[in-house]
Amino acid sequence: MLLSRPIVLFAGKGGVGKTTLATAYAGVLAGRGRRTLLVSTDPAHSTRDLLEVDLGPEPVPVAAVPGLDALELDAEHEAARHVQRVLADARDVVSREVLPAVERHLALALHSPGTLEAATLDRLVHVLQWCPTHYDHIVVDTAPTGHTLRLLSLPTVLGPWLDGLVQQGRRVADTDRMLRAMAQDDTPEPGPTPNRLAERRDGLRRARERLATEALFHLVCVPERLPVAETVRAAEALNAGGMTLGPVLVNRLVPESTDEFLRARGVEQRRRLTELRESLDLPLVTVAHLPHDAVSPEDVQALGAMLVEGGL
Repeated sequence: MLLSRPIVLFAGKGGVGKTTLATAYAGVLAGRGRRTLLVSTDPAHSTRDLLEVDLGPEPVPVAAVPGLDALELDAEHEAARHVQRVLADARDVVSREVLPAVERHLALALHSPGTLEAATLDRLVHVLQWCPTHYDHIVVDTAPTGHTLRLLSLPTVLGPWLDGLVQQGRRVADTDRMLRAMAQDDTPEPGPTPNRLAERRDGLRRARERLATEALFHLVCVPERLPVAETVRAAEALNAGGMTLGPVLVNRLVPESTDEFLRARGVEQRRRLTELRESLDLPLVTVAHLPHDAVSPEDVQALGAMLVEGGL
């Protein structure tokens, strides 16, 4: 079991069992006496069903897994809060003439591509600060691959934009201070909006640095053509972004059988495993296909045992 990284993220195509394996991994860590927090950023809300616990934006203990806490980020709720915070800051740094256009833009942005990822990252920045003070490990069940890659790129994309806002805000503050001095106006100055923007910018950068230096990414796939192709592309993108990849988890391998259908599926799956090994310089951990859906903490515990047996 790799315990060297305090932050572990599970990523992959939707429907490959990423949530189940992330939950199983978090359960193994908790079972080894590690203070563990499981964070779901996947809008499918599957984690609460697996753990049989009502999850929200704050950590709650998981009764079925002693030592494990979990939370679930509601991206739409976080997006609404995120837009309101940005709007409050913008009101202090833009002119009255421009403000109505900014408000209209932000109202539209609430439903625009990237807003949910920005809001999720904003909250995740805060959650990651709980490690190592409150938790030894934070395990993150990410949204499907495309959302995850956009989320990781946001600090780079938003950094220059926030830099511009910070500079504009400081120019406004300097001008306001000069005019107050000329008018001998001793009323209290407005709140330190440029400082808040700078803190947000720096927080995003620190979060990305932590992900690059303290996080381990496990890509999850099933041995089929499209998931394997997406896994290879995701590995390339994460490597290019400076992230560290751990073993790839290949889920739902069918058992050896004399049944013609299962035998044919096994041949196809072994072909896809060969493709993965040839395309990625990463170890693979295989997980057998359960005879039924994973629907309970007991099923998750069984999968955790498979991960340990596979060398994760």
